[in-house]
Amino acid sequence: MESNKWVSCSVQEALSVLKTSQNGLSSDESSNRLKIYGLNEIKEKEVGLLNLLCKQFQSPFLYFLVFAALLSLAVGEHINFFVILSFIFFNVFLSFYQEAKANLALKHLKKFLKFTTKVMRDGNVQSIDKTLLVPGDIVLLETGNIVPADIRVIESKNLFADESVLFGESIPVAKIADGETEQRDVSEYKNILFAASTVVSGSGIGVVVATGKNSEFGEIEKLVSNISRESIYARELAKFSKIVLVLAVSTILLIFGMNVWIKGGANFIDFANFFIVLLVGIVPEALPAVVTFALSQGALALAKENVLVKRLSSIQDLGDIEILCSDKTGTLTENILILEDVFAENKDECLFKGLLSSSYLKNKTKPISGFDSAIFNYSKQDLISKVEDFKLIAENPFDPVKMQSSVEVQNEKGEQFLIVKGAAELLLNSCSSFLKNYSKESIEKELNKFGQNGRRTLGIAIKKIDNDSKKLEYLKDLQFIGFFIFYDPIKESAKETTTLAATLGVKIKIITGDAKDVSCAVAKDINLISDDSLAVVGKDLENLSQEDFAIACEKYAVFARISPSLKYKIIESLQAKYEVGFLGEGMNDTPALKAANVGIAVEGAIDVAKDVSDIILLKKDLLVLIKGIKEGRAIFSNINKYIKVTIASNFGNFYSMALISLLFPFLPMLPIQILLLNLLSDLPLIAIATDSIDLEELQKPKLNKLSASIFLILIMALASSIFDFIFFGLFYSSGVDRLRTMWFILSTFTEVALIFSLRTTHFFARATRPSSFLIGISAFTILTAIVLPFSFVGQKLLFFVRPLPKDIWIIVMLGICYFVVSEIAKQLYYFFANSRKRNRVLS
Repeated sequence: MESNKWVSCSVQEALSVLKTSQNGLSSDESSNRLKIYGLNEIKEKEVGLLNLLCKQFQSPFLYFLVFAALLSLAVGEHINFFVILSFIFFNVFLSFYQEAKANLALKHLKKFLKFTTKVMRDGNVQSIDKTLLVPGDIVLLETGNIVPADIRVIESKNLFADESVLFGESIPVAKIADGETEQRDVSEYKNILFAASTVVSGSGIGVVVATGKNSEFGEIEKLVSNISRESIYARELAKFSKIVLVLAVSTILLIFGMNVWIKGGANFIDFANFFIVLLVGIVPEALPAVVTFALSQGALALAKENVLVKRLSSIQDLGDIEILCSDKTGTLTENILILEDVFAENKDECLFKGLLSSSYLKNKTKPISGFDSAIFNYSKQDLISKVEDFKLIAENPFDPVKMQSSVEVQNEKGEQFLIVKGAAELLLNSCSSFLKNYSKESIEKELNKFGQNGRRTLGIAIKKIDNDSKKLEYLKDLQFIGFFIFYDPIKESAKETTTLAATLGVKIKIITGDAKDVSCAVAKDINLISDDSLAVVGKDLENLSQEDFAIACEKYAVFARISPSLKYKIIESLQAKYEVGFLGEGMNDTPALKAANVGIAVEGAIDVAKDVSDIILLKKDLLVLIKGIKEGRAIFSNINKYIKVTIASNFGNFYSMALISLLFPFLPMLPIQILLLNLLSDLPLIAIATDSIDLEELQKPKLNKLSASIFLILIMALASSIFDFIFFGLFYSSGVDRLRTMWFILSTFTEVALIFSLRTTHFFARATRPSSFLIGISAFTILTAIVLPFSFVGQKLLFFVRPLPKDIWIIVMLGICYFVVSEIAKQLYYFFANSRKRNRVLS
């Protein structure tokens, strides 16, 4: 971008060069320029189908299967080679299909996230998609906007921009309209607003000078690269996978060494077959498919609940939330302010000053702001008409720290007045005169009374000013003329929200800029608190020690009159012990959104809030988010079920085969049979993604970690091995082919039984009912395992023999006994584990 050209020229010169005016472009001219300059966008690097397919081959388990297939080919086991290869591509295709389907759905949903900007088109203010901006467009900017293109400022009012995303400077930069003659570095330009910077205060008008890839933002390559983030769960899963593989390979080499030592010498072909058998047996081949299937189904389910995740791994982060911090407005209440009454000596005067301090004086259209709109709707037409007799001199936008805004107006006589409105209890501190027969203290009592009834108040004060008073502390010695009383109806879903959150063990904390009384009234109405002792105001937190501050953050459920910096500190303090989610939408929410473990914005949030968030709610309702947390926990609980079951089962078979190889002169199961066993058992394991969840697993996500289940997995693997040895004792003399056939059937039976045991911490009959899909697939799996040895394919290609009726009954009895023993072992494990937890709590 030729920045110097626009920096050094005057406003009129810039407009002239761009062939535009302060009235903006015409619709026809903007369309013509759009054809020349193209859309105002820098396209993200999209993950194509080919890249998505290649991604499916990045699992370490898959690498070991590929190695096993190549080893089979090297030793002449062509059937094994093609079967293993087919199995690899089956899992890859399943993962690819599910992820592609989810990505397509998410891409479609992102179309609802429109970033708009206000422009002058055809002489009128219009709101358009930012991608339609062209050089020469006149853009109107205000606090919270992300600058949509490189813009030459032509008018500014207290305009400050955060350009840290481009230049690393964290201090906001003042922006002015004057031309500059001094040569400066691009980061020091005062009259250029750069694309991707953020308006942090004030307002301004500017003309677009560069869009898309031609902007300064477009020239900084690192800002347009799409950086992917890996979730904590994904990293833990990868680490867990590597540990399993290292353990498996170490055991194989150890058993091989013991075979050489015991039997003397080793045949390479025999060892290769043995290696293939063990490797295929231990690898949870379907893990990538199960994870992708569960995440994809979860993303689609969340989308139906109007929750949009920017990346699939965000679902885990969402499910991990233990404390959810949110404002109440719009999420627990309807965010429809209704003016109920005016507390003043002269209600009409108070209403009139409220109209003068609204955007109506400037735009002559109905105000958009909730308070101003409610005042406008309440006022009579003759009062509204009197506003025409005044003109706006200056305005100061809402300050989230002082909780107030102000305007300077002038009447027909030339008299100037300062009108300040904001948080009434704070505004009183700047006033020296009050309502007739009322002192500051008595007004505060009235405010408190309305606050306790769940009403919101807005104070208003005035002062006659002149040029000399502006140089002094003119926000002091104001005249308090009254306050407005509003109410915001509670959402119908609010009570259901808090009830469901309590069931899930999610603590909701309201962090708001509103008064304590108003906030408490809402919290009581939705059963979040029972009395005011669980609420605190910001000023009571500011001087606490770090330790006391942390205690207060845990104790209180309602935080009122909280500044942006204090909001950030609260989130940071809670994160020391909990996974914290924060729901925000305004400029003052962005520090907390960045700090939270999970930043959540609503669809109507300001640009910068949506940009820094991980998750976006397409419907502004806290119930939607709580349901999303429930869905996230269910998804990862089911993924963990798969891992526990498959590792326990595979390790049981793995160690059984490893030890039996020292005693038997043959392999107890052929590689092709093990692959088929894994394929059959993986069908119900994949179906686990649809399973129902016990309430305890939804309540305590931290207790549902893999590391907490390692000892249980080892116990179940040991139980499986014991029954394997009982089986070998019964069938050793029946012949090699019959032993392999019956062990295949038993292994299928026990793996399915293990699913129904480990899917819950309860006794299986008292647990939540399994999903119908899981029951159906499990029945199909067992039936297939029994029927297959009777078929031509099973006997000729898979080397099974026809089972005898008595053999089937023995297998059924062993399977039932195994299930009973597994249930007893599981119940004993959880009994002692819970006893240890209770003892730790008591101590």
